[in-house]
Amino acid sequence: MKWQGGKQSGNFEDRRGMSGGGKIALGGIGGIIVLVIGFLMGGDPTQLLQQAQNMGAQTEQSGQPRELNPEEKRLTEFSLTVLQSTEDVWTKLFKEQMQKNYTPTTLVFYDGGTQTDGCGMGQASYGPFYCPGDQKIYLDLSFSKELSDKFGAKGEFAMAYVIAHEVGHHIQQLVGLLPQTNAARGKLSERENNKISVMTELQADFYAGVWAHYLNEYTDIKIDYNDIMDGMKAAEAVGDDKLQTEAQGYAVPESFTHGTSAQRMAWFKKGYDSGDMRSGNTFEDPSLK
Repeated sequence: MKWQGGKQSGNFEDRRGMSGGGKIALGGIGGIIVLVIGFLMGGDPTQLLQQAQNMGAQTEQSGQPRELNPEEKRLTEFSLTVLQSTEDVWTKLFKEQMQKNYTPTTLVFYDGGTQTDGCGMGQASYGPFYCPGDQKIYLDLSFSKELSDKFGAKGEFAMAYVIAHEVGHHIQQLVGLLPQTNAARGKLSERENNKISVMTELQADFYAGVWAHYLNEYTDIKIDYNDIMDGMKAAEAVGDDKLQTEAQGYAVPESFTHGTSAQRMAWFKKGYDSGDMRSGNTFEDPSLK
C-alpha cells in the first residue's frame, strides 16, 4: 500500500492529551453502535453498561493536544491520508451514482476516552466507532497495534479498511438508513435487532469494498492484490463467529451483531468487485433475514 506523500484530509480534531468526560447516552443507534463495537472488540456489554452508569457529569474537553512520538505521527498521517481518499471516492460516487453532494465526516483522535455529541462517552475499549449524533468517527490509534496483535489483521490496509468501514456508517447516515433502523429498533425483539445490526455492519463492509475499488483511480493511495487480501483478512478477523469461538469456545448465531467472518469478507469483496454503491442493499438479501 503506497500512501506516503498523499494529500491529507483537514477534517479532523486532535483531542490527544485533552481531558473530558460525561455520562454515556445509550439511547438510539449511536449508543447501540458503541456498545456493539465494544463487544466486537472483546468488551463485556454488562461491564460497558456498568461503566456507563458510573460515569461522571463533566462534559467539556480541556487541555491542549500533546506532542506525538514518531510512530503516532506516522499513524496520524496515514489515517488522514486514508480519510482524504474516502472523501475523494465518495464525492465522485455521490455525484455520479446518486446525483447528490457528499458531506465528509470528521475524524477525532483521542486517548483513552472522549465525550461525543450524541453518543455519550467514547472509550478506546469500544474500538473505532462512528457517532451518528455528531457525524464523527472516533479513533484511539492504539487500536492499530491491537488490530495486529490481538486480531491478527496485519498490514497497513487492514487499518485502512477499519477507517473505511466507519466511513461506511457515515454513508448510511447521509442516505437516511441509520435514522430508519434506529426508529425500527424499539419495535423489534432482541433477535430482530441483532439481525438489523448484522445487515448494517455488512453494508458498511460493502461500502469499504466500494471505496477500495476506486483507490487507484480516484486517489493518491495505490494498492495491489496483497492489500486487498489484507483487507479480507481484517474482515475475517472480526467476524462474530470467530470472535465468539475464541472467547468462549463456541458461537451463538442468534447473538451475532456484525456477521460471520465469511459474510464480512463476502460483502467487502462484493463492494470491491462491483464498485457500485447501489448494489449493497443487505436489507433485501434473503440470506440475512
